[in-house]
Amino acid sequence: MIIFLCIALFFFLKLIFKTKRKINLFNRNEIISFSKKNLNKWMKLTKKQRYKLSEKESSTYLNKRKVLLEEIREEYKRISQRDFGKK
Repeated sequence: MIIFLCIALFFFLKLIFKTKRKINLFNRNEIISFSKKNLNKWMKLTKKQRYKLSEKESSTYLNKRKVLLEEIREEYKRISQRDFGKK
């Protein structure tokens, strides 16, 4: 009887740790980039996880574009002020 309980406890703990490891893989705050090499990981994501990931990627892309646009505007201001001073 004790052996049966030990075996049952072992399988139960194994099941808990296995599912917990899978859940924690994609619940991190970091952005995971996917490529052809890790396509299977992308396919294993749920629809909700894929949506959240694409939403994060689009927001970071938007922020990068905003920063780049500000740099271009600052550069244009400097060039136009320099050219205006020559005339």
